[in-house]
Amino acid sequence: MKAIFKNCSQFINDKVIPADYSLTLSSNEIGTDTVFNNCLILPAFCDVHVHLREPGFFYKETIASGTLASARGGYTDVFSMPNLKPVPDSRENILEQIEIINKDAVINVHPYASITVGQLGERLSDFDALSEFAVAFSDDGKGVQSGEMMQEAMLKAKSLNKVIAAHCEDNSLLFGGCIHDGEFAKENNIPGICSESEWGPIKRDLELAEKTGCKYHICHVSTKESVELIRQAKKRGVDVTCETAPHYLVFNDQMIKNEGRFKMNPPIRAEEDRLALIEGIKDGTIDMIATDHAPHSAEEKSKGLVGSLMGVVGIETSFAVLYTYLVKTGIITLEKLIELMAINPRKRFGLPPTEDFCVIDTSKEFAVDPNEFLSKGRSTPFEGMKLYGRVLMTVKDKKIVYKENI
Repeated sequence: MKAIFKNCSQFINDKVIPADYSLTLSSNEIGTDTVFNNCLILPAFCDVHVHLREPGFFYKETIASGTLASARGGYTDVFSMPNLKPVPDSRENILEQIEIINKDAVINVHPYASITVGQLGERLSDFDALSEFAVAFSDDGKGVQSGEMMQEAMLKAKSLNKVIAAHCEDNSLLFGGCIHDGEFAKENNIPGICSESEWGPIKRDLELAEKTGCKYHICHVSTKESVELIRQAKKRGVDVTCETAPHYLVFNDQMIKNEGRFKMNPPIRAEEDRLALIEGIKDGTIDMIATDHAPHSAEEKSKGLVGSLMGVVGIETSFAVLYTYLVKTGIITLEKLIELMAINPRKRFGLPPTEDFCVIDTSKEFAVDPNEFLSKGRSTPFEGMKLYGRVLMTVKDKKIVYKENI
């Protein structure tokens, strides 16, 4: 297929410049030339926090469905989280996942190995055997409760030149909470999750990262205190990066509804937290935006805020959400968004700059319809929202891995 770009814009050398050319691409489709008018041609995105659910939970998502959804979102690199069955805590277990990736993935999947055996927090996984296959180490879905265990993990990761990617959550402060312990929780008599359950472990880990010299990455930052702790650690020279997710940048806890599609971990926080996250994006404290794409079955997400499982999907809408709410509003530039979604994630985790790209139409408004998703997950807080920035095509290694019917 020949893709013809007319009056388009392309990201080259850190700038978005006019582009007008044609390109021959491999495609599984029997098709004629496709003309793209007034579109953006951007580096394909990289998401360092995606739950592909396989092996172990294929009814929620598979590597096939999850990578197709990722390609539809403009991604050609995703990092798969380790809360699987079996947990990738040994060479044998991670190779089971890699076998499925090699068979079914349409884009690059980089698996995390777990920090601890079974993600139980009691003893380290086999870092030496896993380091050949794992992009980094994480117990995502569970916080490492012991400071001694985290220090041991950091020292081992440093010896292997690997990143520790931490889910920061103090179980002793949860008290059965399911949303932020703000006004909505009080008004609706729903148990809340305090901010300290996140920033307390971050404070501990930043001190350990400074002590050990480990490369440390913090998952799904959601509180203003977390942002300030990371900001000050960076000023001290700690080797730390962090991510936040689109839903924390768009919603506050006064905007949620008593529906499972608003339940995730950490929860959507207060407006002052949302504003602090945006400031962290603008000043470079927050290095990247990841989706924490976490699909569940419809039944598992149908029981309101209290009864539903934690986790929402968002990889098919992430660019459009961020473009609509951050770029079109003038909060950040398009170049900054590309840095957050494509450049910084690859740089931090040692991936080379990509030649993969996606083509995006920012001229037409569309409504988010979960029934159109390629992911098995349908539960999203962005359902029904009007957005700009639909991905029309994603190209990996000069081969089309996703193409919208246009």
